[in-house]
This record gives sequence, C-alpha cells and structure tokens, in this order.
Amino acid sequence: MGFLTTHVLDTAHGTPAKGMGIRLYRLQGTEMQLLKEVVTNDDGRCNSAILPSEEFAVGQYLLEFEVGDYFRSMGVELAEPAFLDRVPLRFGIADGDDHYHVPLLVSPYSFSTYRGS
Repeated sequence: MGFLTTHVLDTAHGTPAKGMGIRLYRLQGTEMQLLKEVVTNDDGRCNSAILPSEEFAVGQYLLEFEVGDYFRSMGVELAEPAFLDRVPLRFGIADGDDHYHVPLLVSPYSFSTYRGS
C-alpha cells in the first residue's frame, strides 16, 4: 500500500523549515476535501506520513504550505501582501501502491518541488 510524505527546506536560511503549517486536500471536480493539517518538526518534516496507507488513494491532491506565516515567524520582513503567502502544490497520485514524496524548497520569493523518494 502506498503513502504520501513531504518536507520543507528553507533555501533562504539553508535550514529545514521548522514550524511551517501544511494542509492536505483531496480534489474531486471542483470540491476540495481537507484531509489533514500538520506543522513541520525540527527537521522540516511531518512526524508521520501526511497521507498514510489506510487513507491513500489514486486521485488529485493539493498541499498548501503556510510560507508567509513561516517567514514572518523567522523575523523576515515581508511586503504586505507578501509575494508568497500560501504556496499550493497540486499533484496527482496514479499508483496506489507507491510512495509519493512531495517536498517544497522555498524562500520568500521563490519555490520549487519535485517527486522525491
């Protein structure tokens, strides 16, 4: 059975993004179903799979990262509104038996992601 994990790296400071809020949604048509809300640990990771095996299913998902709040908590002065506030990553899970890892690398002005392992 597959599962989903994520982590966040703060590329502006060269550290894991400790204390960042993340929401996971399942997308069905125009509906967004909130599945989980978590806060990253000291290593910028969730303490367990954000979507464990028993809840894992093929479909469309969205991870929403609270980037603006995180950088404000780090003492970074951001414009109002911030250039990046909430970063949404929309992705598909096509294989219900695989491990999907969707990390975020972020600064106040840029972000990137990839399918990790």
